[in-house]
Amino acid sequence: MKTLNEISVGSSVKIVKVSGDMPTKRRLMDMGLTKNTEVNVVKLAPLGDPIELRVRGYDLSIRKDDAKHIGVEEL
Repeated sequence: MKTLNEISVGSSVKIVKVSGDMPTKRRLMDMGLTKNTEVNVVKLAPLGDPIELRVRGYDLSIRKDDAKHIGVEEL
């Protein structure tokens, strides 16, 4: 299974699993990153952090360290 930080810009993916310790997992889920949610990777900052996403019609920035806790599958 791939993680969100391995996905290239312009790709659309579906979240399969959100893992990590409880505070990290809770923060990600509060941002709307839950199982079966479709996510578009919009852009990547020049140094690779943060990752810009489009989730449920709104834009979201997520740290690459948090993105490794999100398991995805490509659509």
